[in-house]
Amino acid sequence: MAFQAAVPPGGTWFDTLRKSFVDVPVDTANNNAIPTSEFLEAAESLTTLFDLLGSIAFTPVKNDMIGNIKKVRDRQLASPSDSSTLQSLVLAELKTKKHTAAEGLLWLVRGLDFTSQALRHTLQNSDAELSTSFRTAYTSTLKPHHSFLVKPVFSAAMSATPYKKDFYAKMGVEEKAKVELGRWLDALEYQVKVLREFQERKEAKW
Repeated sequence: MAFQAAVPPGGTWFDTLRKSFVDVPVDTANNNAIPTSEFLEAAESLTTLFDLLGSIAFTPVKNDMIGNIKKVRDRQLASPSDSSTLQSLVLAELKTKKHTAAEGLLWLVRGLDFTSQALRHTLQNSDAELSTSFRTAYTSTLKPHHSFLVKPVFSAAMSATPYKKDFYAKMGVEEKAKVELGRWLDALEYQVKVLREFQERKEAKW
């Protein structure tokens, strides 16, 4: 499990990440192939964001994402020869009539989409508090796929977000953090878009 490291003096939360989505290469010459190891490491690093939000209400959200990362990584470890990219991993698994990792990636992408939309809304709407940004993102990403048992758990997390000013204070130097957040979101949003388009393809469904 990934844990939040201390933000260095003069730095930001992004300095604590083992891997940033900015550093995950997308092979545009190979149907936008995304390397499995780098992507999973970046996703695992992202989960420390929920520690930054500072409430145990986000623990189920974090654990859900970590569980989906594990499903994909387990498949990678079991069959490394055809798992170098996320796309090849999914297609190879589906040929075996199984879809544990494919489903894990589907939910992971939904979770990443939720997180990126919430943070993008926060960045673009200076008057909006985090609770509003996260609720707006939840409604358009995860909520339609959640059962009536899961929805209250995530709703509780949305209500437990800190004030925006406190969140940025935890991220480090505010103006620097905002610039780095924008770059990080650009990379994350692009990779989510690539994977969502892949998951809509007939051969990626089960």
